[in-house]
Amino acid sequence: MATDSTEATVGVLPGDDAAPEAVHASMTVLQAMELPITFEVLPDGADFAARMSREEGTQLVIDTAERCDTVLFGSTNGQTPGVGYFRWGKQTFANVRPIKWRPGFRSPMAQPEGIDYIIVRENLEDLYAGIEGDLSEVAASGLADRPRFGGVSRTQVPGGFSHFAEAEGRYAIKYFTRANVERVAHFACRLAQQRKAEGYPGKLTCSAKTNVLSRTDGWFVEIAAEVASGYSDVEFESFIADDFARRLVASPHDLDVVLLPNLYGDIFSDEGAGTIGGLGLAPSGCFGEDWAYFESVHGTAPDIAGMHRINPTATMLSAVMMLHHLGHHDQASTLESAIDAVYAEGRTLTPDQGGSASTEDFAQAVIDALP
Repeated sequence: MATDSTEATVGVLPGDDAAPEAVHASMTVLQAMELPITFEVLPDGADFAARMSREEGTQLVIDTAERCDTVLFGSTNGQTPGVGYFRWGKQTFANVRPIKWRPGFRSPMAQPEGIDYIIVRENLEDLYAGIEGDLSEVAASGLADRPRFGGVSRTQVPGGFSHFAEAEGRYAIKYFTRANVERVAHFACRLAQQRKAEGYPGKLTCSAKTNVLSRTDGWFVEIAAEVASGYSDVEFESFIADDFARRLVASPHDLDVVLLPNLYGDIFSDEGAGTIGGLGLAPSGCFGEDWAYFESVHGTAPDIAGMHRINPTATMLSAVMMLHHLGHHDQASTLESAIDAVYAEGRTLTPDQGGSASTEDFAQAVIDALP
């Protein structure tokens, strides 16, 4: 990892649809800051196919990840090749998604002031392994013979769950491993400790569908609780997923650090972003043992591609996280303060925030707010 006194190399992968507009606008801001960083900008997603084969593009992205200290990424609809390597190839097991309201954010909440917590999403396992197949395979395996929810067995049900073999259907495998849950739980506990030192409560909240999926979701929460018990200065609590979905809206101010399995983390972080003003405001970083990359939470926004309306705030705040990761803490704070100033003034905001500014107008306003 680079520090304030060394020059870092950052790969920039703009992504697809409207995402490159947000990334390129953010790059104008970063370049205006004259940072001690070398940026290696890769093609937009649509340009990859025009310039090289899928295999060549994938290898270019992999080589960039291996060569660079980190990557700033837009988002993909599948056109941009190789992005899965950032996650599974580099084993970035913790997806950190801050949910923080700032003055000027167009929140639908009556009292958004003080919403400030971080979701840590397990980033490698759960249903995202993509292991799927025909339901008939489940019947052939004998798994359908196991007791169902509530302890009802095959012999107690008319037809004996015969639909597993007879009906057309599909399945997906949800899995966790102890080692991976433990390391993401340790990551979340250390983050809670760090925030406690900064004046936050130092509380870790964990949630999953423990009342139905006791051997997977329930196990995830049990392991998290075991890990948290080793951190005497971290308070631990857990909620069933349905109740937690309500709490995200009813009492978001009570949250500090939230640890979630992959699927719930993906869904609930979007809900959290909605409480502060939308996905255009939500940054993220994906962390492994010795490498990380940074991207906005939002998707590619194909409906506004080419219109220069996409809000680049999420990408810029992801860049703030990136600068902190690289050790450029002063520059990160400078960029964050400039973004805050633009929102506090409220004159140059994109349409999703009630303004009429273009993506590039917003970026220029941030540049103008830099010291």
